[in-house]
Amino acid sequence: MYTLLLCLIYLAFISLGLPDSLLGSGWPVMHLELGVPVSYMGVLSTIISLGTIVSSLFSSRLTRRFGTSGVTVASVFITAAALLGFSVSGNFLLLMVFAVPYGLGAGAIDAALNNFVAQHYSSRHMSWLHCFWGVGTIVSPFVMSHALTLGAWNLGYRIVGFLQLGIALVLLLTLPVWKKVPGRVSEEEKAVGILETLKIRGVPSLLLGFFAYCAIEATAMNWASTYFVSARAIPPEQAARFASLCYIGITAGRFLGGFVMNRLGDRRMIVLGASILCCGCVLLLIPGSTPLAFAGFLIIGFGCAPVYPCIIHSTPYNFGQENSGAIIGIQMASAYLGATLTPLAFGVLGRIAGFWILPVYLLVFAALMVSMTERTFRITAKNRK
Repeated sequence: MYTLLLCLIYLAFISLGLPDSLLGSGWPVMHLELGVPVSYMGVLSTIISLGTIVSSLFSSRLTRRFGTSGVTVASVFITAAALLGFSVSGNFLLLMVFAVPYGLGAGAIDAALNNFVAQHYSSRHMSWLHCFWGVGTIVSPFVMSHALTLGAWNLGYRIVGFLQLGIALVLLLTLPVWKKVPGRVSEEEKAVGILETLKIRGVPSLLLGFFAYCAIEATAMNWASTYFVSARAIPPEQAARFASLCYIGITAGRFLGGFVMNRLGDRRMIVLGASILCCGCVLLLIPGSTPLAFAGFLIIGFGCAPVYPCIIHSTPYNFGQENSGAIIGIQMASAYLGATLTPLAFGVLGRIAGFWILPVYLLVFAALMVSMTERTFRITAKNRK
């Protein structure tokens, strides 16, 4: 049953990844058909992220009341409905409306499942869990690319929406599995308030480091297609396909990283991943070479791979299991805040200075991420002593 439950959690994380890469891969065409500026993608991503922030902050309370399984199933159904809503939207205002459940469905499931795996499984499984999120993010750009070749971005959302609905039905039918795994589904955690959580030593720097990482991931993913079109003069249909390189790098890195994470530990893996993603940014700075730009996004994704799961997995160790549910919920809110503000800010910056500036933008946040996560590990080591 433990193995079956883990497979269901992996499936749920595929569903979490499916919507994440659709907007960025389809936007170069979507904004033209909708008649809005390219920077308006930041408006939609902001609404989606605000929804995830709200649901993340309440995730600990929701999980204690309905259980991880209940929160998971409900969240997947909500995101499926939002995706199908996108598929029938013909104007930007409707997209803004459906962006609300789009975000609300993601935050609660993200926090609940991350906390569950961080408490009950090793860092190896945490890495593979997020690898399956990467599977979802890889599938969507190819679906959207196929839809764009047929001249209908709405079709891309419709296909992914039905995939999401199918996953939701599987999770609903297998709800009894959670009840048959004793000791693995207990939700008895300390009820820690948001302000009380923020006062724990090491939490503020952890949140800032996580904010910086998600700034890197979200900006690279959301603006990859636009970067290829604007800075490398690649046709939009091809750019949507090549935008998946970052997702492929993340997915491959998390699969391979799972074999060494238990040996190297969370802290070393974070530093190693940051070093690799900086190398990818350097490749993007080399002018005139499109193949190097492709390699750059692949390497950026590979470097990003261990950072997110290792930061999450280290939370119960650094702060105690009794606090981990509340802290991880706020971490998710911090993550989505980074995913909200920084792509929006880059949209404005790119329109002013040119989208070629993307790698410089990413390097600034990489430096902030490493400094803050290292500070967190130093503080919590002193707390344990």
